[in-house]
Amino acid sequence: MTEQSSYLTVTALTRYIKKKFDADPYLRKVFVKGELSNVKYHSNGHVYFTLKDAGSRIACAMFAGQARSLTFRAEEGMNVFVTGDISLFESAGNYQFYVKSMEPDGVGALFVAYEQLKKKLDQEGLFSPHLKKPLPKIPQHIGVITSPTGAAIRDILATLERRFPLARVTVFSALVQGAGAAASVVRAIEKANRSKDMDVLLVGRGGGSIEDLWAFNEEPVARAIAGSRVPIISAVGHETDTTIADFVADLRAPTPTAAAELAVPDQLQLRRHIDDQATRVRQLATVALQQREEHWQRLSSSLVFTDTARLYRPFVEQHIRLQEQLTAALEKQVQRTRSDYRQLEMRLQFLSPHARIQTEMANNQKLQQRLHFIVKQQTAARSRELLDRMRTLEALSPLQTMRKGFVYTEIQGTVIKSVEQLNANDTLAIHFHDGTAQAVIQSVEKGEKHGTDI
Repeated sequence: MTEQSSYLTVTALTRYIKKKFDADPYLRKVFVKGELSNVKYHSNGHVYFTLKDAGSRIACAMFAGQARSLTFRAEEGMNVFVTGDISLFESAGNYQFYVKSMEPDGVGALFVAYEQLKKKLDQEGLFSPHLKKPLPKIPQHIGVITSPTGAAIRDILATLERRFPLARVTVFSALVQGAGAAASVVRAIEKANRSKDMDVLLVGRGGGSIEDLWAFNEEPVARAIAGSRVPIISAVGHETDTTIADFVADLRAPTPTAAAELAVPDQLQLRRHIDDQATRVRQLATVALQQREEHWQRLSSSLVFTDTARLYRPFVEQHIRLQEQLTAALEKQVQRTRSDYRQLEMRLQFLSPHARIQTEMANNQKLQQRLHFIVKQQTAARSRELLDRMRTLEALSPLQTMRKGFVYTEIQGTVIKSVEQLNANDTLAIHFHDGTAQAVIQSVEKGEKHGTDI
């Protein structure tokens, strides 16, 4: 019977097996391919997953330090190549693959990362046309974010100077390739947005491989472009190069030179447009002046300017009738007063105490004076009213207007109020305030009516 001291503990056995794993040089750097399953990203940055094929599976762990180097996100069902070492996980008694590096099977890691980020941002709506900000037609201040030593900046500045030299250009230097390029581009975009008078930004670089252009495929750059207050034109690489920045930007240009052309108008075309507009304005002004002149001719030939007496004749006649009525009323009042005076005098004589007669005579004299005063006041008031009305009529008289140069026209006694009444070769009678002239119409141009015919 075996002694109890010969038995190993589970921990001792597990440690012994782990030492065997760790001592095996063939398990120190193992290259394995398989399919990802049960992928879990831990909050501390570690990634845990299972690597499997048709016949077996192995538990894997990729610690945060190595996981941060991944350019793509590990996902369920993805076929990958992994490199690492094999060891025993003591607490569970299972062997485990500790992954150091991972690459997609069949496509490059950068391409996978590109497609993943593109899908993610598209689902968030960052590519939506509704988020695209309109570009200014005539920018005053243009910002350029690129390398200050590359060919792209020379092409952009030369194009801006040729097409629209009036614009002010500010270059924001940034790394566009290699480590730290994405952060440098983000800082340049934020700095440009702090400029209150910035109208448009050109962000990009010249052509290159996908690795060279990768800074413009990184998420911080995409979100900085999407959050920019200033409209951004993406100008990355050649026409065949497409980056995430192209989808997020307000406008994508195929090349840096094309971006400069899209950012500003062509000064030659702009000058031609201004000349065309000036010609159009002059033509419109000429037509408007002709129409105003024709309208003035129609007004000056209206009846109100030829027979001005018709305007104030009814007022004069009414005033005369009122004056006659007032005179008749005053005359009747005087006659009644005289009649009353005679009756009173007779009554006084009939009643006659002398003192009373004297008193009544004095009262009668006062009444008579008061009557004459009232009649005089009313007559003066009526006269002033008549003068005011005469002055008003004189001020409103068309004769005053005709003396300033207005006339009216007629044909055979018919007043012309519209060009529709006129035909070529008609003979017009043009009436001025001091006479009449004859004129023959050479041509008639009928157009839009202006104003109101009198």
